Amino acid sequence: MKRTWIVLVMAINLLWSCGEKEEQLISGLEKAAFVSEVNGKPTALYVLKNEKGMEVCVTNYGGRIVSVMVPDESGKMTDVVLGYDNIADYLASDGNFGALIGRYGNRIAQGLFVLDSVEYRLPQNNNGNCLHGGPEGFHTQVWEAVQPDKKTLELTYLSKDGEAGFPGNLKVKVTYTATEDNALDIRYEATTDQATVVNLTNHSYFNLSGIEGDQITDHLIRIDADRYTVVDSLLIPTSELAPVEDTPLDLRRLAVIGAGIDQPFEQIVLGRGYDHNWVLNANGDITKPAAKVVSPVSGIVLEVYTNEPGVQFYSGNAMSGSDKGKFGILYPHRGALCLETQHFPDSPNQPGFPSTTLRPGENYLSRCIYRFSTEHK
Repeated sequence: MKRTWIVLVMAINLLWSCGEKEEQLISGLEKAAFVSEVNGKPTALYVLKNEKGMEVCVTNYGGRIVSVMVPDESGKMTDVVLGYDNIADYLASDGNFGALIGRYGNRIAQGLFVLDSVEYRLPQNNNGNCLHGGPEGFHTQVWEAVQPDKKTLELTYLSKDGEAGFPGNLKVKVTYTATEDNALDIRYEATTDQATVVNLTNHSYFNLSGIEGDQITDHLIRIDADRYTVVDSLLIPTSELAPVEDTPLDLRRLAVIGAGIDQPFEQIVLGRGYDHNWVLNANGDITKPAAKVVSPVSGIVLEVYTNEPGVQFYSGNAMSGSDKGKFGILYPHRGALCLETQHFPDSPNQPGFPSTTLRPGENYLSRCIYRFSTEHK
């Protein structure tokens, strides 16, 4: 009788496990590889899908976009972002693949700023400056996740007063939505109980070619901006907003990235390629495209829309060529590009730049839309 009971229990467990068979994702990712615990908080992989078949995978560790599957010109589903296929590799990496960046995206000079006559000191993790909120910024935090429907993921996080040196308890909510026009709509919201500075963005690394281990130097890019923020040798803005005309930073018409990326122009040399903030002409109008990228290989097009005044175009200059990503793919030097919608770098120290100060009673709202389509080659 006992043996019969054991056999029955085993059979029930087998049936249960079959019923719980893991969902097959277009990306080939496995949800189980993202189930872990970081600093006592659970991590997981969340899947967003629209009716057209677009699939976006996000982990609540760092709010990272792990994959974005969209069709190329022939209809083949293609992953257009770089990343890893398990949580362990994200934890082992000091990179920002797909990460949600805060409390302050980009650089703050010397990790120092003054607000309401009070001086605040931040971690110095980039040539003596604070980059992307420091080494333990929002990209290393586990966010609370709620998925109200198959298209939407809501992430929330409380950044406590003094975290990484920033003042105020900052309540943050970030909503990812896979829309029916094959876009990923990212909505950032925040409130504070004390005056602080906020500049949230996403650090996805895009490669639209669909070719494993390919560079992005053949991609075409357009940025609707007449000016950019001039930087010094540490990539800190000098406060000058210079015209792009007659420079390799003039991307107002589609241009091949590789044509300007190594030009002997001082700003290009300082950035070792493109790594600058463009002052967008749209002036906060989210209906106007801020940037466009096209792969001549796949025909995939990325358009960026935002209510932010700037966008940081980074051409993967620091990619070493030794990083193994999803499914063992070796990511080469300049194997991807980033388009980080933002307020300008070092704004807390630049009174002439749009303010990043958030005060009690105010609502921070930033949006970035990454929209994908195809063009005939």
